[in-house]
Amino acid sequence: MIDITELRRRIADCRIADRFKLQRKLNQLKADPDGAKLQLLAEEIEASVAGVESRKALTNAINYPDLPVSARREEILEAIRDNQVVVIAGETGSGKTTQIPKICLELGLGCAGMIGHTQPRRLAARAVASRIAEELNTSLGERVGFQVRFHDQVSDQTQIKVMTDGILLAETQNDRFLEKYEVIIIDEAHERSLNIDFLLGYIKKLLPKRPDLKLIITSATIDVERFSKHFDNAPIIEVSGRTYPVDIVYRPLHELESEDEKSIDLQEGILSAVEELRELGMKQMDGGPTDILIFLPGEREIRETADTLRKANLRDIEILPLYGRLSLAEQNKVFGNQGGTRQKLILSSNVGESKRPNLVPC
Repeated sequence: MIDITELRRRIADCRIADRFKLQRKLNQLKADPDGAKLQLLAEEIEASVAGVESRKALTNAINYPDLPVSARREEILEAIRDNQVVVIAGETGSGKTTQIPKICLELGLGCAGMIGHTQPRRLAARAVASRIAEELNTSLGERVGFQVRFHDQVSDQTQIKVMTDGILLAETQNDRFLEKYEVIIIDEAHERSLNIDFLLGYIKKLLPKRPDLKLIITSATIDVERFSKHFDNAPIIEVSGRTYPVDIVYRPLHELESEDEKSIDLQEGILSAVEELRELGMKQMDGGPTDILIFLPGEREIRETADTLRKANLRDIEILPLYGRLSLAEQNKVFGNQGGTRQKLILSSNVGESKRPNLVPC
């Protein structure tokens, strides 16, 4: 004889997304018990519990690289464990984007539901997911997955799902209580896009109905008090960043010839700057050539500049356009391994404003 009380207790161990549906079925059967239906329900419950247990079995020793956020790991662990909402302020280079999802895993989160991790841009979502997967020694799409418009690489084993904020906002239409998730991390909240503002407002109303849902807001060190106040004075943890020496060289688009100015166009100016950087012979830590990142206003300027640079026949260089209308496969070429000593020269719109090491902005 199946014990209904025991089934109710087991539902608490199921995936969050299954609990309401299973509880409703159990309530219906409680009023009109049916042995065969109770058996089927018990099997459904055990299958859901098994899914949670399989995710728990994935947990292994988590290593943290030498980043500023790693030094505050214990403090962050405690804050996330003891509070429903935490605001983490970190400067560029602090490591908050890649390490906070791993800290959530260390707490045992991501088993009953996913750790949803939002990024403002598609390219950043793909890059962040790839980096976290690499640090956890897993293939992309398994323990760590990502979803952007027209591309979904998430499996039943996924614990950390990186996505654009637009994807998460769209999910609220069919999953009003965001029951797929055990944690939501809103990254780069200081950008204050419409999507981010809508999400923060929506989740604010959702939290009392989902006491098992945790929200982590990460931001640059601006407006953090406002985020905290909006969420009933949520605790704030500030993490220092890590910056490197930067030389700024101003190169106006003209050259002085005697008392006259000879104007040069944008493409010629870029070509001149690229040649100068190549003459400096800067190297990455692994000894390979340093890639060059050039920001341009839009697709037309990117195409024109690419044509100019290709006609210059620069040796051992790979010219890679990067803008929003490119397919994901084309965008991902900027992250590919270089062959031999080939240097990458990336011509980007603002989609290139993502976490990417070893680039020299031009």
